[in-house]
Amino acid sequence: MSNDEHDGETGDHTAVVLDVLLHGRSGDDRPQYQKEPLAYALDTESFDLYELVLEDPSEISIADYIDIYDTEQIQRVSEIDYEELPGGATSELEYVIEDLVTEQEQRFVDVYNDAQPITLRLHQLNLLPGIGKKLRNDILDERKRKPFGSFDELESRISGLHSPREVLVERIMEEIREDDLKYRMFVRERDE
Repeated sequence: MSNDEHDGETGDHTAVVLDVLLHGRSGDDRPQYQKEPLAYALDTESFDLYELVLEDPSEISIADYIDIYDTEQIQRVSEIDYEELPGGATSELEYVIEDLVTEQEQRFVDVYNDAQPITLRLHQLNLLPGIGKKLRNDILDERKRKPFGSFDELESRISGLHSPREVLVERIMEEIREDDLKYRMFVRERDE
């Protein structure tokens, strides 16, 4: 378990609740009265995963947007790895990411508008699943003419690019799951 605990930091750190365990982790062998109510959440900007020890678990539900440093709701915050998520949180994760990409459409359309070369031979667009040299070049040519305004516009202007929203969701999920990716677009690499 990671112990990157919060120490008085303030500000808006919005996250979406993936799961709430009112009676703590199932593998926790301590007596029930010693178990802390927990929630698991995904940061809406950086896609960091958190385990939260709750003050009042009745106040927080799955899919709620919360400030993870709201001391009235949360006692302690720990950043965790994907493998540390309980089953319920794991099963909600992709749905929550799909919702975030949909809700923040322009932010994610701009990934296609703003992606840059990484090296002389590799472009950020090539990190996206299913985007090879031809699709990359088509996207680059089209965005020079006019930036993309929506996923629908992207799909209609780029022949062969099906489900540009799902392409991003798939890449975000890959970055959350995989620790050893050489290049990242959405999820920062965790410090050990």
